[in-house]
Amino acid sequence: MVESAADFTTIKLSGRSNARWISLAALVCCAAIFVTGCGGRQPVASAPPVTNTTPEPAPPPEPTNRPAPSSPAAGVPKPHEGGTVFEEGRASWYGAPFHGRQASNGETYDMYKFTAAHRTLPFNTMVRVTNMTNGKSTTVRITDRGPFVDNRIIDLSYAAAKQIESIGPGVVPVQLEILSAIDPNDGTFTIQVGAFKDKTNAEKLVRRLSKDYPSVDLQSFHSPKGEAFYRVHVGKISGEDAAKKMSEELHAREGVKPLIFRMDNGRVDNGAEPGDN
Repeated sequence: MVESAADFTTIKLSGRSNARWISLAALVCCAAIFVTGCGGRQPVASAPPVTNTTPEPAPPPEPTNRPAPSSPAAGVPKPHEGGTVFEEGRASWYGAPFHGRQASNGETYDMYKFTAAHRTLPFNTMVRVTNMTNGKSTTVRITDRGPFVDNRIIDLSYAAAKQIESIGPGVVPVQLEILSAIDPNDGTFTIQVGAFKDKTNAEKLVRRLSKDYPSVDLQSFHSPKGEAFYRVHVGKISGEDAAKKMSEELHAREGVKPLIFRMDNGRVDNGAEPGDN
């Protein structure tokens, strides 16, 4: 078959058109791929840390009325306001087996109450007792007589001794302040000049002292263990100051270790016998 020039031109033009369409299609595909690829990629970023935007609450203010410490930093404690310094010496304490026994004032001794035994202060006198080693204080009511030994001035209940931290040491130096409106010198007093387990020895001392001193008396009592003791008392003296003078005389002339006791109802009520354990 012989082709004409016109046919050749048409064919040639058709080939160019096809090539353009092919190039155009290729460009469209590339563009589609590029667009698809870019649209399919999502940006990756780490999430920002979560922060608490609520401010922390401020700490509470320091109290302006903070209580003072229970003991001084150093030194001997000063007398408390309102109290009259009466005596300084050594304090012991008593608990069982005296717990539940009758005290000198007729009450039943309870070691868990704030009470004490004193030789000369009237019953129901309120006394502040300060431990001189640490400054701790307690307030007690006098319900008993004692101590019956010469190197102590007061016997505290277990509760009172615990409050001033004297349970462990047993005997501590103390300061006594009278809180009640009383005159400690007022009253009738007697002087204990000896205490014996052997009644015969007690009777000998009574006979000897009766020659020179009035109102020499022998008084018996029983310890919580059931042991019998015998105490010798001299005199019925009006006023503690006069009793102190007589006790000094007895110590100088007789060589005894006198203890002054207040007489309640005309005698020294032994009560629970603190100070003998």
